Amino acid sequence: MTKAIDFEEYFKLNIPLLDVRTPLEFAQGHVPGAFNLPIFSNEERVQVGTTYKQQSREQAILLGLDLTGPKWSGFIREALKIAPDKRIAVHCWRGGMRSGAMAWVLDLYGFEVYTIAGGYKSYRRWALAQFEKPFNLIVLGGMTGSGKTQILRELRAKAEQVIDLEDLAQHQGSTFGTMNKLIQPTQEQFENNFAFELYQLDAAKPIWVEDESLTIGKRIIPGAFWSNMRSSMLINLLVSEECRLEFLVKEYGCLDKDFLIECTERVRKRLGPEQTKHAIEAIREDRMADFIRLLLVYYDKNYRRGLAKRNPEQLHPFERRGDIQTTANELKSFAGALPQQSLS
Repeated sequence: MTKAIDFEEYFKLNIPLLDVRTPLEFAQGHVPGAFNLPIFSNEERVQVGTTYKQQSREQAILLGLDLTGPKWSGFIREALKIAPDKRIAVHCWRGGMRSGAMAWVLDLYGFEVYTIAGGYKSYRRWALAQFEKPFNLIVLGGMTGSGKTQILRELRAKAEQVIDLEDLAQHQGSTFGTMNKLIQPTQEQFENNFAFELYQLDAAKPIWVEDESLTIGKRIIPGAFWSNMRSSMLINLLVSEECRLEFLVKEYGCLDKDFLIECTERVRKRLGPEQTKHAIEAIREDRMADFIRLLLVYYDKNYRRGLAKRNPEQLHPFERRGDIQTTANELKSFAGALPQQSLS
């Protein structure tokens, strides 16, 4: 049997999801956890689309059948690997012929098939709508090297609700944020993954998130969520410069020197020619503490500037004195004692 459902219904089913769009469409953006089983290759889709525009819908359908004819048994075998119990959901771009054809064949073979009404396009509408919801956010701030990301991960381990924006964006926020290994998702996929994580949290309960600029690397935080962050309480971690320096030397000191030099050159205008020169010399001479100190002057100035733009009544300083675990425990108590903000 086949049944049309929306994504809210699909999320309750706990069955695999087949995305039958091309590999290129899938790479641009897809539903988290979906399996790509493309009916057409990237090139074949172009052929069919051109035929549709230049000739007719009927000719495009005939061409599509010619191209996919030998593939259908393979599609069924792949679907069986993905859903051995023969329960599966299917979608294409907007719930059209591609998902309809796949659903028909799988139903014919004996699958219980659910088609997503509106296809991937409906997921994008759903995803963007998640950011419009009011969330009870606790923003964790602090100067570079305060250990914010590590503390948030410890809070998550203690069953607190956490959104790790840097993990979602695959970037650590600074000019060195790729760590010479991270590859950022597309903006579309960043939003897709972000929305899905938000959906799994209780919007009425506190959600911890790290203080970030609007952009994380090349990814942009959705405007409504960003506004929510800016209007929420911010706990500002106070950590000594020496502790921050020690942390950052461990974090960045082992990275490739050419990578560090290239990244430092990118902020030459903001850092200044003299400081840039000294920073690069320190990298080449393996004086990582001196390099970090020079960078902190720039990053600390930026952070103070951003902090000055926030509502003072929403700023709550917190001095970090212990290790990550101790700090996480103390922060939970500290946040619980603060006045709760109302959701608008």
